[in-house]
Amino acid sequence: MARRQHVRTEPYGRPAAHAAIELRAVRRTYGRGGETVHALRGIDLSLDRGSFTAVMGPSGSGKSTFLQCAAGLDRPDAGEVHLGGEEITRLSENRLTKLRRSRIGFIFQSFNLLPSLTVQQNVLLPQRLAGERQDRARARELLAQVGLGEHGGRRPGQLSGGQQQRVAIARALITDPDVVFADEPTGALDTRTAHEVLGLLRRAVDTMGATVVMVTHDPVAASFADRAVFLADGALAGELYHPDPKAVADRMVTLAARPVGAAA
Repeated sequence: MARRQHVRTEPYGRPAAHAAIELRAVRRTYGRGGETVHALRGIDLSLDRGSFTAVMGPSGSGKSTFLQCAAGLDRPDAGEVHLGGEEITRLSENRLTKLRRSRIGFIFQSFNLLPSLTVQQNVLLPQRLAGERQDRARARELLAQVGLGEHGGRRPGQLSGGQQQRVAIARALITDPDVVFADEPTGALDTRTAHEVLGLLRRAVDTMGATVVMVTHDPVAASFADRAVFLADGALAGELYHPDPKAVADRMVTLAARPVGAAA
């Protein structure tokens, strides 16, 4: 993959001067009284441009809420989310919708392709929804880069699950977004196909300067990232740089065994 070149000017572990996304004291609760669930408890996190981050944690740790708030799909009760230096927390719903369509890419476990559209039309859909010119040449280029250059005229139902996820990756990159959010992108794939998809995400970061934030439960998937960030009971519970599967698995076991409400 090749489009824009990214040169890192600061080492991993220190927030870049212009982070791709930044959460400041983000809190999100659901319910009231005795039924209140503290899904996020004051998250402070900065993710560099051109980085690949895996977000991990036990069931109920706040991963899904983190993704929804960071991607502008849900509004936190307190705190701020900044995308490319712009605070998005207080944007109107109209502006937030436009921002998501043009500056954020999404990859889902279930692919979320429209069966009535061709592969190329699915890739172009974010540009169409954003009211932008549909760049068919760019769509063909991206499909070629994910190994589907000859499949643009097919329908999603004619493709394997792995091929459909490749289409979803191309679709997520078509607008050259600030951040690509991937929610369990390999959860529906076999091991070999999952590795191929993760390799494509890794190359998008390395050769295009894409910023990828991936929610996953899989230690092997996390090992493709530059950094694994762990959540537990709605709070940050540590991180690993250049994570390997065993270290990630060990950390997950420790978090799963920790009592609810224990300090991070």
